[in-house]
Amino acid sequence: MKHFLLSLCCFVSVGALSAQDDFLAKQYFNDGSFEKAVVFYEKLVRQNPRRTDYGEGLIACYQQLERYGDAEGYLLQQLGKPYANPTFYVELGYNHTLQDQQEEALKNYRKALAQIEKKPSYGYAIGLRFQKYALLDQALSAYSKAMELNPNLDYNYQLAKLYGEKGDVEKMYGAYLKLISEGKTSKSNVLRSIDDFISEDPENGNNLKLKKILLENAQRNPDVLWNELLSWLFVQQKQFGSAFRQEKAIYRRSESSSVQRLENLGKLAMEENENDLAREVFEYIIKNNNNPNNLLNAQLQLITLQLRTADAKTLDTVEARFEELMEQYGYDNGTLQLQVAYANFLTFEKNDPDPAVRILKNSLELPLNPRGKAYIKLALGDILVYDQRFNEALIYFSQTQKGLKNDMLGQEARYKVAQTSFYKGDFDWALTQLKVLRGSTSQLIANDAMQLSLLISDNSLEDSTQTALKKYARADLLGYQNRTRAAIDTLDIILKEHKGEKIEDDALFQQGQLLEQLKDYTAAEFNYLKIIEFYPNGILADDAHFALGELYRTKLNAPEKAKAQYEKIIYRYQDSYYFPQARKNFRKLRGDPVN
Repeated sequence: MKHFLLSLCCFVSVGALSAQDDFLAKQYFNDGSFEKAVVFYEKLVRQNPRRTDYGEGLIACYQQLERYGDAEGYLLQQLGKPYANPTFYVELGYNHTLQDQQEEALKNYRKALAQIEKKPSYGYAIGLRFQKYALLDQALSAYSKAMELNPNLDYNYQLAKLYGEKGDVEKMYGAYLKLISEGKTSKSNVLRSIDDFISEDPENGNNLKLKKILLENAQRNPDVLWNELLSWLFVQQKQFGSAFRQEKAIYRRSESSSVQRLENLGKLAMEENENDLAREVFEYIIKNNNNPNNLLNAQLQLITLQLRTADAKTLDTVEARFEELMEQYGYDNGTLQLQVAYANFLTFEKNDPDPAVRILKNSLELPLNPRGKAYIKLALGDILVYDQRFNEALIYFSQTQKGLKNDMLGQEARYKVAQTSFYKGDFDWALTQLKVLRGSTSQLIANDAMQLSLLISDNSLEDSTQTALKKYARADLLGYQNRTRAAIDTLDIILKEHKGEKIEDDALFQQGQLLEQLKDYTAAEFNYLKIIEFYPNGILADDAHFALGELYRTKLNAPEKAKAQYEKIIYRYQDSYYFPQARKNFRKLRGDPVN
């Protein structure tokens, strides 16, 4: 027993030392200290001769130090062993490439491919190793040869990606579409892969190639899949009318006759301000569907479209329509969206929160599940905040937060507690809630929580009386109440009376957002430029760049200026919440066909 324990202790000690060497080897390599890394990799290879990752680390160190002879010696030694790893032929070839010995490199690449003839299952590892060194033709040969020798192997996904990397877009499309039609991968996977090859321009070469292939497939095999893919392509090209024609064909041929796809298209058209097309979509749903819930949703979307260009007369018409719908559908568990929509209309459009509160309190009398209750309580709380009944709103938000702690609705409720406390002037309690939310699973909530938290903490440190912060909270509430001009005027007071204080960039940004609502784009541009000029290292610098980029792109028709703003986010603010969208917008404006 004593000897066993002694052996066990030695084994554990050796394992711990090996793990430490592994860590140090990788750390030195990542730091570029290859002379130090190679010492540890040589030791690890001696102790673990079967660990290919250590061998690869050693080879990489030798090559970084231009010790090509040592790398070759190690590789030849490994290849001389029984059951040698065939990928080492690729490594040996690449080692010759680094020395401009192309003939020797090609000999070893051919030897690697020859191993596949002996054992086709080597195809994947060898193909992957060729890909590592951007040897795309050899990688294609490896995968193709393996599949030819063993039809049970399927490397079509790898082949499709390689065709894309080589710029052979037509072959790539064909390979990906074959995978979908044979049920070997999901449509969403493929669409993610080809998205970067497609632009918004319908005349783009890659777009035309995909359209041609899809139409040819649809003619050969009238499967609804091709309609779905054509619809996706038309949406990318913002040809919503063409997409709608495909969606109607899908709806007519679908066994389940779900309107989900049509609803999604209508909402997307609304986001892109294609209001006429969106109206057509929802009217089509109303005419061709009998499901009460779908009909109600479509009618509510039509009301939303109506409100986009509403005047006083339109508001009266909409109110009458809501009353008709309430009479038709009544108070029911399945029509909560109607009750909330009507309450929001009365509050935020008609400035009449009292009947809205009554409607939602009646809704709470229904036998609702926890999420249904949370949905109504959040909406009711929003209306109470609008009416400045802060304490009552906090009760509903807090109940939701406690009832659904780990749910997204619970996190949203916690943010609303913080926001309401901010409006109320209880900045300490708001900060307590926001600190918890900074780790929210929702990136949007976490980002909003971070912004508000920094606003409160920064301006509380500088001004113990929190005078400017109280004015800002007042302006924020006015904006929430749709009293946009009053909010702008309040922010003007802050900018005049607290010039040079930390709150100035927050006031400029908030005012810029409100000015955009009033379509005063020149004034909004001025605010964003001022933030960039005077607060380039501030927390709102990336927000200002992105807001300015969006303003130039969507409102002022200045794509080159927009591109410059997105580019600044890409190179200066890689950790920004806006980074992914800025990169996507930049590439579209630059006309990139691929990622």
